Amino acid sequence: MNFGFSEEQDELRKMVKRFLEEKSPETEVRRVMATDEGYDPGVWSMMANELALQGLGIPEEFGGQGYGPVELYVVFEEMGAALLCSPYFSTVALASNALLQVGTDANKKQFLPGIASGETIATVALTDEAGDWDLSKIKATATGSGDSFKVSGTFSYVTDANTASLILVPAQTSKGLSLFAVAGDAAGVTRTQLATMDQTRKQSKVELKDAVGVLIGTEGAALAGLQTTLQIAASALAAEQVGGAQRVLTNAVEYAKQRVQFGRPIGSFQAIKHKCADMLLDVESAKSAAYYAAWASQEMSDELPIAASLAKSFCSEAYFHCAAENIQIHGGIGFTWEHHAHLYFKRAKSSELFLGEPSYHRELLATRLGI
Repeated sequence: MNFGFSEEQDELRKMVKRFLEEKSPETEVRRVMATDEGYDPGVWSMMANELALQGLGIPEEFGGQGYGPVELYVVFEEMGAALLCSPYFSTVALASNALLQVGTDANKKQFLPGIASGETIATVALTDEAGDWDLSKIKATATGSGDSFKVSGTFSYVTDANTASLILVPAQTSKGLSLFAVAGDAAGVTRTQLATMDQTRKQSKVELKDAVGVLIGTEGAALAGLQTTLQIAASALAAEQVGGAQRVLTNAVEYAKQRVQFGRPIGSFQAIKHKCADMLLDVESAKSAAYYAAWASQEMSDELPIAASLAKSFCSEAYFHCAAENIQIHGGIGFTWEHHAHLYFKRAKSSELFLGEPSYHRELLATRLGI
């Protein structure tokens, strides 16, 4: 398959890159990640009102721009490079897709316009207390009927739940796994922010006790749509990882050209050349995997489950390797808090585990391939 971006998509990349260079420099990343909210409301508003990013992949009939996953993946790639501290991934890659894949038209009309306008920050609670990404193991329960359900259960590692005004919660009913929309500040909802290694992406423990939930889609029929949502989100995360890996490669090469030791740039040493060459191979291979998954998401191809797990497993390891090598190439300064290398390393590690670690996706890949 030959994959190339259109002129419009290239312009989108340039626009987002310029915006992030101004709004998400390293100093701003460090400032925002230290806040409890984990994002800048002013930047979030500008993303919605000036760039229309929150509604980029939402159909026009529900208040969005009507573009597809490929355009979104361009955005995620640039956000990954800039380490943007924002609930964008949880709102757009997870919540919007869950509503699109599981919800009825009435559900979409109720919730998607708020997401597209930037008024709603949303997330999806997908992992139980043990952090398992297998949807069939969800233990949360919901009782009720029609428009009246009460949801109870505990979820760990829910991204941006601390600031989300809308939390989509899968729960078991008498008819099977169903999806419910719960207000973030609803009675019976307790959100406890977790201390995590990666401060640029906030995570929380969410406990629900008889919280009022609105049924999304058909009762008992959410599993297939949520699985597709996870596949699309895993592909989006792969694009974000590609952006981060490309940035640390660029940083490492620039430093290798500038740092002089024994009277010559360290980039002239064979060991450093080998490290940079291996990083480049990882980045280019990761791009191929991520762009393949982007195409599969765009076309809703039967290959999506395979492409998503392939991209998530490979891009996770490629990003982590590049981030670690970036620290090694920078030497002593790369290990310090003041240097930005550790921020990418921590994001790489958290992203490796987010939505399922590589071994989990390789197991899924083997199963889907019949191996």
